[in-house]
Amino acid sequence: MKPEILKKHADDILDTALHSVDPYHLIKEQIRREGDTLILPDNITIDMKKYQRLIVIGAGKGAAPMARAVEELLGDFLSEGSVIVKYDHLDNVKKIKLLEAGHPVPDDNTIKSTNEMLEKIRDITATDCVLVLLTGGGSALMESLPDNISLSDMQELSRVLLGCSATIHDINCIRKHISKVKGGQLARLISPARCITLALSDVIGDDLSVIASGPTNPDNSTFSEAMSVIGKYEIADKIPVSILNHLKAGDSGEIPETPKAGDPAFNKVSNIIIGSNRLALRAAESKANNLGYHSLIFTSMIDGEAREIAKMIAAIIKEVQHSEMPVKKPACLLFGGEPTVHLKGDGKGGRNQELALAVALTDITGPYLFISCGSDGTDGPTDAAGAVVTEKTIMRAISKNLDALEYLHNNNAYHFFEPLGDLIKTGPTRTNVMDLIFVLIP
Repeated sequence: MKPEILKKHADDILDTALHSVDPYHLIKEQIRREGDTLILPDNITIDMKKYQRLIVIGAGKGAAPMARAVEELLGDFLSEGSVIVKYDHLDNVKKIKLLEAGHPVPDDNTIKSTNEMLEKIRDITATDCVLVLLTGGGSALMESLPDNISLSDMQELSRVLLGCSATIHDINCIRKHISKVKGGQLARLISPARCITLALSDVIGDDLSVIASGPTNPDNSTFSEAMSVIGKYEIADKIPVSILNHLKAGDSGEIPETPKAGDPAFNKVSNIIIGSNRLALRAAESKANNLGYHSLIFTSMIDGEAREIAKMIAAIIKEVQHSEMPVKKPACLLFGGEPTVHLKGDGKGGRNQELALAVALTDITGPYLFISCGSDGTDGPTDAAGAVVTEKTIMRAISKNLDALEYLHNNNAYHFFEPLGDLIKTGPTRTNVMDLIFVLIP
């Protein structure tokens, strides 16, 4: 198979996967309106005439298209709404106000936008219904801090956590315990109104308590666990003293815990997942099959250091090349999840680019094409979503005097792939279901 055909097939598979988790279409596919009633998944219905007000709030990189779809469904029953999105992730809405803020590090607009959003539910009553729209990125975009913690403290914490290869579960465990909205606390603010949350999962295992830090879901993490995370990554001397003291005070019982299962705040709350990494992988599998590949989804729960994951994926590629196990050639191997990178260098890149570079440096000799791509269109602090490599990547790099190992050691994958023309640049996809990783073997 010619390399250009292989690349065309890879592009088609990626496009199909991303389209399958478009938030607007997910809402329209899973929610319908019959007269004055909304029919949602899990046999949940909303009799819109029953409520004095229907309010929409939320946050996330994919929340704008969700807001557009919900606005169309609610029609005149929609009272008002405010949804927080990442800069340049807007959409065409009329009644719901879209507020922009920083991601992955919160900024001034994060606090300002969250306060404006919370004003919509300040005088909420039992006769109201609130729809909460959440996608990945919501943790950074929606924040209300205790008085003893400043925005600059929160920003420094975010930088430390993002740079030490902490998992999203560990990051959000800390975030939930220095916030007034995360970890089920938004549900407290919405109570006693009816609350229905529609979430697009960007976390391994689709844990509702972790998606956007679970603002309307019971929190099973504790201050004690947050302190354990600090110890696990040895960052007690790197995070702001105010945050460390706050977590210590909570651990000693001086600050109330986040609401747990059984708390009355959740009596009228329903949380619904409308899309996930697994859904995108199934769409990619179907497309690859249609293109003539034997496809296999290995897992949607890739986790751990990108460089170690690269070794595992390389071993599977070589097995398929040599023995056609566990899938025959031509093959499409599919993975999903979210690798981590422990930053040691001062280069530019993201976890998908680092994973791709690490795969390129393995000893695969037969033909293959590997892609790792952030489904949100952004990989780390770059304008790339990921990168593509083949068995010829290293030889092409050598011809341009690029030392691949040096670029990897310096966490500088972006500047390795840029001169090769092998960066994937999708622009904002306005969805977020973790990373899509796949291999084509002709």
